[in-house]
Amino acid sequence: MRDPSTEPLIRPATLHDLPSVVAMLMDDPLGQQREAASSDIDPGYANAFAAIEDDPHNRVWVAERDSRIIGCFQLTFIPNLTYKGSWRAQIEGVRISADHRGTGVGTLMIRYAIEQARDFGCSLVQLTSDKARLEAIGFYEALGFTASHEGMKLRLEQ
Repeated sequence: MRDPSTEPLIRPATLHDLPSVVAMLMDDPLGQQREAASSDIDPGYANAFAAIEDDPHNRVWVAERDSRIIGCFQLTFIPNLTYKGSWRAQIEGVRISADHRGTGVGTLMIRYAIEQARDFGCSLVQLTSDKARLEAIGFYEALGFTASHEGMKLRLEQ
């Protein structure tokens, strides 16, 4: 049985949390290829964070324990014409600090995101995971997600 007093606090991220979030986004082989490591946060991250904060249907969340950020995810509510015009929730950028992987923090965060989606009235929660992230895919499947669609992306050069 879990001790609730040791569970991390899940809360909206602040600009102060951004360096910890970016560090977690970088902390795997795929992230190292696409994120920018620096002692100064790339302005692109701050601009994106400001846009997310300004959107009432979009939020970055963090898991915090003992004043340390140990996990993060982005949750976006999207209106759709499909499913009779219902809303869906999109979970993105799920990361757990390396020393907290396998401790239940990810499960807690995803269940929290699902509950937020349910409270908002969403009919569907969706996420994508890179096909190379086999452990992550297994993790999401264990939480009830199914690979019901084939995802596609088109990278735009900038």
